[in-house]
Parts: sequence; structure tokens; C-alpha cells
Amino acid sequence: MKNLILTVIIVLLYTSRLSSQIVEVKKPLFGITFNGYVKTDLFFDTRQTTGLREGHFLLFPENEKPDAEGNDINAKANYNILSIQTRVAGSITAPEALGAKTSGYIEAEFFGNINPAINSFRLRHAWVKLNWPKSELMVGQWWHPMFVPECSPGTVSFNTGAPFVVFSRNPQIKFTQSIGKMRIALTVLSQVDFVSDGPDGPNAKYLRNSVLPESDIQVQYLTKNEEKGTEFIFGAGINYQLLTPRLSTTVTLSPAYDTVINNMVFHHDAISSTYKARTKSGSLAGNLYAKLKLKTITLKAGAEYGGNNNAYTMLGGFAVKSVTDPDKGFVDYANVRSFSAWAEFHTNSQKLQPGLFLAYGKNLGVGKEVIGPYYARGSNIDYAYRISPRLVLNVNKLRVAGELEYTVAAYGKTTGNGYVSDPKEIGNLRILLGVYYFF
Repeated sequence: MKNLILTVIIVLLYTSRLSSQIVEVKKPLFGITFNGYVKTDLFFDTRQTTGLREGHFLLFPENEKPDAEGNDINAKANYNILSIQTRVAGSITAPEALGAKTSGYIEAEFFGNINPAINSFRLRHAWVKLNWPKSELMVGQWWHPMFVPECSPGTVSFNTGAPFVVFSRNPQIKFTQSIGKMRIALTVLSQVDFVSDGPDGPNAKYLRNSVLPESDIQVQYLTKNEEKGTEFIFGAGINYQLLTPRLSTTVTLSPAYDTVINNMVFHHDAISSTYKARTKSGSLAGNLYAKLKLKTITLKAGAEYGGNNNAYTMLGGFAVKSVTDPDKGFVDYANVRSFSAWAEFHTNSQKLQPGLFLAYGKNLGVGKEVIGPYYARGSNIDYAYRISPRLVLNVNKLRVAGELEYTVAAYGKTTGNGYVSDPKEIGNLRILLGVYYFF
């Protein structure tokens, strides 16, 4: 009997040792984990709208467009069904480097980067991170610093609150330092898909030719209570952007003309001179946001003011202020300023989650006389607002989400100082149903 008991003890000890050895087996140093979702949006609009990708990314309703009899051509309903938001992402792990934990991330979808490329695969995010105990360095493409993922609208609509919320993804270098519950982030960035408007149309070259990268500083306070399921975030930031709208100007000294000699036509080309241009256009922007998560509901709010918000998918931009040298065609510029504010709440239920998004945006004009042209979004819109209730149903990996998105834009006449007079409200109601399957 003693021998049997001794044998059992030896077997148990050996099994325990073997189990501990199995647990201690190290995980692979390299790896990638994929996730994402398949999504289809079905939506109906009561009138024609301004947006992207066949109306999928809604900004605001189109202005009235009267025909010869005064009928509004844009007062025409339409619908669409699209699956271009379908998305895949990969989270990458790797060994430590430079004394820091390393990680990477890639995310793409089928949205396309321009309207003719709808349904094509495009890059959303791609970055590498180095994390030290109190510091983080990120290099790659990610959300613009004034878009804060942890305090952003949870709308069903892909616009995520635009044009009332900063919406832009940018190649960037971002350094974040943690000091207690505070985080300070410094970012320099460029443009790729979300670009500024200018004399040659929307293009990233206006920022690139200024040499100075767009620069941003954000300060955030964050506190969490995991046991109670509560969270509070408050943050603010300042952003600076410098554009070079033109590299040169061309002045016509004499126009082209034709002469007739002995019934023969002789053409004379125009004579012109080209001069190197150096004028730049700088602008400041500031953002403010807060989030309060309680056990049953979450409240969020944010605001943004900017001198030139065009590249952020918002109202605003810049305009030609005046001609500074008529002989060389040199001009200077002034910003078309804008302001926006938004708020939302939603419940924290895992299965059925109602929510409400509210937003308001205002064109603040230039504040001084300008001659134009305008390189701005919505320069003839005085203000806009949105009311958007939603209901989200989650069942395991399946999500069915419905949303009513009522957006109003007040169109009017642009005055000499960039303000809009005699505004008239034009509204659109979007009925949206999104079906997701997560993996």
C-alpha cells in the first residue's frame, strides 16, 4: 500500500512539473492577428446630397437648383446599397527594440481613395509603435490628431459626424508622453487622401511645398475605474497648417490675335511672362473634447475652431484677399474661418444600444474684404446642423444598426467679406440601415 501511495505521489509531482514546463513555453516573437468586418449599408435620401462615393459619405444636402419653370431639380429622392465599408485589419507583434515594446498595425477597406475608384482596396491605417513605460513613438498613417478615437461619435453613418467633426487620416510622426493621468502628444504630419483645396484643385502639394509639416499639440486628462466601469476624458489641442498655393504666376503681356494679309490668316501667339511666387497662407485651429462614461450611459462632446478647415472635411478654406503686384500677378490670401460643436449619448448595453448625435457648424467668414476666388468647402453656407438618432442591435458577431440622419444647410449669398447673407435652410433626411458581421 505504501509503495502504491509513493508511486501516485511521484506521478503527480512529475505531471505537475511537466504542466508548468508547458505553461512556460514562450509565445512566438513575431505574429499577426487579423480582424475586421463585412458591412453593407442601405440608405435612402429625400433629396440630392453633397458627399463622396456615390453619396455613401454624406456631408450636407445640395442647394436648390431651379429649372426654367422654377422647379427644384435637386428635390429628388434617391437610394443606394453599398458594401464598400467592408474592412480588414492586422495587429502585428514583434520583439523589443531600443528598450521599447514594439507593435504594428495595418487596416484597409474597399472604399477607394477617389470617386472613380469606388470598390477598390485602399489603405486606412498603417503604423509602427515603440512603447516605453511613460512614452510612445508612433510613425505611420493614423487619424489626424484633432480626431480623437476614444472620444468620437459612434454614428452608423460612415461620415462619423463630418462635416461637424474633424475627419482625416494622415501620414505622421507622433510622440506621446504620460505624466500621471495626463498625456501630452506632439505630432507632425502630411496629407495624402484628405488634402487642401487650392488654385489647381484639391492637392497635397500646397502643404508639401511649404516644407514645414502641419504641426499639432494635444493635452489629455484620463481617469478610469475598471471595477465601476466608469471613465472620464478631457482634452484640448492647437494645430498649425502652412500652405503654398502657387509656385508661379503667369501674366499676359499681349493677347493672341489673327491678321489677314492678301486673304491669308496669320496667327500671332500671346506673349506672357512667368514669375516665381512665394506667398504662403497659414492657419491655426483648436479643438476641445470631453467624455464621461458611467455604468449605463456614455456622454461625449467636442468643438473645433479653425482658420482653414477644408482638409479636415469641414466647412472653411481660404480665398484670394487682394492683388499685391498687378504687373506680376502676385496676390495674398485670407482664411475662411469656421466653428463646429457636437454632442452625443448612447447606452452601454451590450445587446440593444440606442444613441443620439447632435451637431452644429457655423461659417465665420473672412472678416475682411476679399476679391476671391474661394478655395473653400461650403463658402455659400451660413450654418448647418444635424440631428441623428440611432438604434444598434448586437447578437454575437452580427450587428444590425438603424439611423435617421436629418441634416440642414442654410444656403445664401456670399458677401465681400466671406459672410453669407439671406440664408435659406435646405434639409435632407437619410434613412440608413447597416448590417455588420465581425470576425
